[in-house]
Amino acid sequence: MNAGPTEAGKLAKEMVKNWEGKSFKSEALICPPFVSIFAVNDGFKGSSFKVGAQNVHTEDNGAFTGEISTSMLKDANCEYVIVGHSERREYFHETNELVAQKAKKVIDDGLKAIVCVGEVLEERKSGKHQDVVKEQVNAVLDLLEGDVSGQFVIAYEPVWAIGTGETASPEQAQEMHAFIRSLLAEKMGEEVSEKVRILYGGSMKPDNAEELLSQKDVDGGLIGGASLKADSYSRILETAESI
Repeated sequence: MNAGPTEAGKLAKEMVKNWEGKSFKSEALICPPFVSIFAVNDGFKGSSFKVGAQNVHTEDNGAFTGEISTSMLKDANCEYVIVGHSERREYFHETNELVAQKAKKVIDDGLKAIVCVGEVLEERKSGKHQDVVKEQVNAVLDLLEGDVSGQFVIAYEPVWAIGTGETASPEQAQEMHAFIRSLLAEKMGEEVSEKVRILYGGSMKPDNAEELLSQKDVDGGLIGGASLKADSYSRILETAESI
């Protein structure tokens, strides 16, 4: 819940300016609050940057005051939607089942889902972290049919490392990403599982991006605070481009 239309639009224009005349192999997007989507879209005109949303509802329309549908997001030129972010799960009590329904709705309606999974500190300390993530991932995979590897991304959020100053070590990140890849392989086959991008979403910053992104199964980052400044986001993107 940062950056209204004025601030978000300015950030988008700064990002475009930083990359003026350059092209990049990575896919880069910003997922602003709903009210800022149009401003970011406007700021990204003529560039390769894309726009996504932070959440979505499972229904097409109706008496769901305050909610946003997939058709509204498509009309607003969004390509991606984040579902199941750790804050949605914690503060708004979104269950694995609801997150899975949202992901299926997003994919069925022609958008791409960024499905967030991850464990809290107690689950990590008690050794249940893989069990927790397995339940979260499989809840989504159980609802998907066919090869939809190009329509969804998984973002691993070690919740204990978000906003705490802590970061999972590159080895911890790789271990969990490899585990998630194995879950994908079980459900979708190894060849398809290799196509699914798995992002790291636990306080990635310019100074730790290289060691995290260098891991075999870390395909990108779900950037939090570092995305609120064009310079820090650009530095992470530059790192991704160099690997």
